[in-house]
This record gives sequence, structure tokens and C-alpha cells, in this order.
Amino acid sequence: MNDRCPVQPYETTDAASAFGLGLHHVQLALPPGEEEACRRFYVDVLGMTEIQKPPVLAARGGLWVRSDALEIHLGVEEDFRSARKAHPGILVTDLDALARRLTDRGVEVTWDGNFPGHRRLYAFDCHGNRLEFLTPEREPAS
Repeated sequence: MNDRCPVQPYETTDAASAFGLGLHHVQLALPPGEEEACRRFYVDVLGMTEIQKPPVLAARGGLWVRSDALEIHLGVEEDFRSARKAHPGILVTDLDALARRLTDRGVEVTWDGNFPGHRRLYAFDCHGNRLEFLTPEREPAS
């Protein structure tokens, strides 16, 4: 027996579970010893705040950053490979300002108009991890 709900249109807001699911953080990988490069990108370029890792986890290396409703954990992977396709989709209130900040700091942005109802761009962090930044399109004023 299949208990799945039928596939809903993207615009649906009625998509809930019995578990109250939500996102606490997203984890991306970094090569060993590259925490400072990540600080330069995530703290200096994106303007996020570094948060202290719990001592038991700090021994593993890595970096945690937070800003607004977003938390990213950058974890050390010995056999690091950047995430070139997989990526977090990060909501932004002023996408144009973020695009200017990225390009002003030498980060290439690629605009993509293929997501109905949203404006979005892609950029890669200091280690080649793909990041998607998007904002809902505004309804025209009546």
C-alpha cells in the first residue's frame, strides 16, 4: 500500500508532516587546514558571523558560521572534493546587493532565470562548493 500524497504543484503551501520538520544547518566540506580561507569567504565576503563550535567538535577542525536564519557548518574532509552540483539554496532579501558585494570582492556570479517565481544566482565558495542565492519575485503593484 502506498501512503504517499499525490505530487503537488510547486506553488502549494500545504506540505506538512507529522514531525514539524525544519532546517537547523547545512554542512559543506573544506580541505584540511583551510579554515582561514573559509573565514575570508564566509565572514569577510558574505558577512556571516563565526560561532564557536562545542569543544568536543572543535577538535575535528572546521568552521561554523551563522547569520540571520542561516547556519552553515564547514567540516574537514581528508579526501575533499567540492560540491559542484549539490548546493544549499539560500534565501536573500536583497539579491542585487549581494551580487554586487560578491563581484566587488572578486567572486564570479552566474544569474539563472530558470526557477519560476524566483530570481537567483549561483556562486562558488573559496573551495569550489556551489551556492545558490535566491529571492522570490515581487508581485507587480496594482
